[in-house]
Amino acid sequence: MGRVVITHSTYIEGLIPLLKRLAHCPGIDTVTPAVISRVRGRSAQLRLRVSAPITGGHKLVARRGSSVQEVFVVTDWNREQLQGQLDQLLGQAPPPNSSSPDGARS
Repeated sequence: MGRVVITHSTYIEGLIPLLKRLAHCPGIDTVTPAVISRVRGRSAQLRLRVSAPITGGHKLVARRGSSVQEVFVVTDWNREQLQGQLDQLLGQAPPPNSSSPDGARS
């Protein structure tokens, strides 16, 4: 089980609970939120995407509203594994082996 490093006084709304859930995944060592800044575009909901590889892990970009925040994840997972887990935690991807929502009704 990994840990979330809390070092700032401000975070994107909803980011810390999501990062704590990510840190509980096996294979995640450390999750560190970093620089927060403003951007022109707007994102109605919280979004996370894997941005770039770093030594020992990956850099993520979290967006919500007109704010963006960097997040550094120390892990041995590859990019696809990490993005898949993030999508699942955000509810954007169905969990593995789930049934189709448009199944037949009886």
